[in-house]
Amino acid sequence: MTPAALPPDWPFKAQSSLISTGRQRFWVADTGPPAQSGDAPTLLLLHGTGASGHSFRRTIPGLSRTCRTITPDLPGHGCSATGFSGRLGLDAMAADLWTLCDTLQVQPKAIIGHSAGAAIGLRMAELRPVAQIIGINAALGEFDGAAAFLFPILAKGLATLPFAASAITGFFGRPGTVERILTGTGSPLDPEGRAQYLRLVRDPDHVTGALGMMADWRLQGLLNRLPQTKAHVTLIASEGDRAVPAQVSIDAGRRIPGARLHLVPKLGHLAHEETEDGLSALILEVLKPDGSTATPPRT
Repeated sequence: MTPAALPPDWPFKAQSSLISTGRQRFWVADTGPPAQSGDAPTLLLLHGTGASGHSFRRTIPGLSRTCRTITPDLPGHGCSATGFSGRLGLDAMAADLWTLCDTLQVQPKAIIGHSAGAAIGLRMAELRPVAQIIGINAALGEFDGAAAFLFPILAKGLATLPFAASAITGFFGRPGTVERILTGTGSPLDPEGRAQYLRLVRDPDHVTGALGMMADWRLQGLLNRLPQTKAHVTLIASEGDRAVPAQVSIDAGRRIPGARLHLVPKLGHLAHEETEDGLSALILEVLKPDGSTATPPRT
């Protein structure tokens, strides 16, 4: 998808631009206090697989009153969909996002990651120090059983078929189908949110990138190293999440030193897209030095 293809009301289109990092090109929304407010902390927001930076449409306004927010479309996704061949695995994406930060001359105070974005944030914190990682329904578990073997193989196979993306956009790119998929995550979303995902699903480049990311997704190494995590980690988990159950965050939190847990009732996997403030008030509370509102993971 090209920026020109985005509708005028696409979230933060006016505050976004294509940023070349030498090897890659990212579509990045850069919002926050005026430029002269140089002491405003910088937050890096990372969306999950199959989404784009638009998923933080309700989160960014609350955060950007006091913080600079950097929200890229991940490699292979949205308007960052092309040019990332061979760079869609966890390690490569983490490294390329640090290159983006260097290009923008920012050092994030915290990384807020949704789903797979939380795993990428944790990997980035292994490569360079980051004070805080906040995961929203963090995808910190491997596929179980046969799915652990079959899913990456199927995704890799689909990603290499010349007409796979077009076939997927034709099959899934229908309003009713997208609505059922979102409802299946526990987050039905409003008409505006559904329309935004429909636009993404109808874009073959975006679908190809999402498949490529799933095909290259290898998480076990990161999971094995969770007990060595040095960043302050807070996991926000929705009790109504049907895609990544809250138990995943509970289990991961037990293995991360000093991790804190917030359980959010009723909401689903896209909790930050369901709530009016995009969970920004909770995130800002977590960012306070003492993190006093969080509770330890259940044992």
